[in-house]
Amino acid sequence: MSRLRIREVVVVEGKYDAVKLADIVDGLILPVGGFSVFTSEETKQLLRRLGRERGLLILTDSDAAGFRIRAYINKLAQGLDVKNAYIPALAGKEPRKARPSGEGLLGVEGVPADVIVRAIRAAGVCEAPVRSEKRPITYADLYEQGLSGTQNSAEVRRMWLASIGLPPRISKKGLLEVLNSLYTYEEFQGTVARIKARKARHNDQQL
Repeated sequence: MSRLRIREVVVVEGKYDAVKLADIVDGLILPVGGFSVFTSEETKQLLRRLGRERGLLILTDSDAAGFRIRAYINKLAQGLDVKNAYIPALAGKEPRKARPSGEGLLGVEGVPADVIVRAIRAAGVCEAPVRSEKRPITYADLYEQGLSGTQNSAEVRRMWLASIGLPPRISKKGLLEVLNSLYTYEEFQGTVARIKARKARHNDQQL
């Protein structure tokens, strides 16, 4: 089965859901850590940022907890392009778990792939165009641009992340996934160049 290439960022509850979706969706998948989305300012900020840029597709479990998380994210992203995909309530247990969930229902990670595909398509997602091969943004680029592993890189990185609307504590892996989803390499260079120029002007004013 070929993967669905969609524009929206797929929002799921946890990492096992994200692993499942990686075989189904060709796009950015964002796990929110279950109920931790209620208190994580970084996750909330990232959801709003990605929602503004690409829209969100929420795909949570069919139990009460999944609907509570879905409702919270919908409220958080009010005014943005948000679509909801719903999996059916299927009884069962994921192989990795010792016992079924409280409601005895399969989560996203345990639902058959074809069922998830139907749910995503029913949500009315936007089919993304075939992406041309582009130069990826890498860990080495973060270093070369002075955003990681160099003198004063922490300060530059913090200012740069704020300028592009991303949370300061985002992991390098997560950062690269978001950057490669939102920017070309040249656009990435431009965002860094602007913040460095701003920092240089500020330093000049302090002299």
